[in-house]
Amino acid sequence: MRDESCIFCKIANGEIPSAVVYEDALFRVILDLGPASKGHALILPKGHYRDLTELPEELCGKGFALAGRIGAAMKQGLGAAGFNVVQNNGEAAGQTVFHFHIHVIPRYENGPEMVSWIPGSADPMEQRQIADTLAALLK
Repeated sequence: MRDESCIFCKIANGEIPSAVVYEDALFRVILDLGPASKGHALILPKGHYRDLTELPEELCGKGFALAGRIGAAMKQGLGAAGFNVVQNNGEAAGQTVFHFHIHVIPRYENGPEMVSWIPGSADPMEQRQIADTLAALLK
């Protein structure tokens, strides 16, 4: 299934040129045009799924396994010291293109700080209530 108005559907299916890192029957991996670091890649499924909640489990597993392979290649081929795997869902979470995609961002020694947060604190009673609410919805 594709969305003819979706730019990532067009890129994933070869209608718009891009720097392709990897491709198979299910995914196309390209270099991001607005990279967070040198080698920043996007994993795009060829089918259209708005976000992680619409992605079939089989594709989810294959996409994240592919992210690991790409990250390993970044470490070996680009000299990255590590990598981040980032996947945003919804505008409030930073998603700007509503076609599921995974960012694989190589990280270099002494590179800029990114994809981080300051840990907060949690009230044990509130944690229990949140856990119970979510657990009930997942049954």
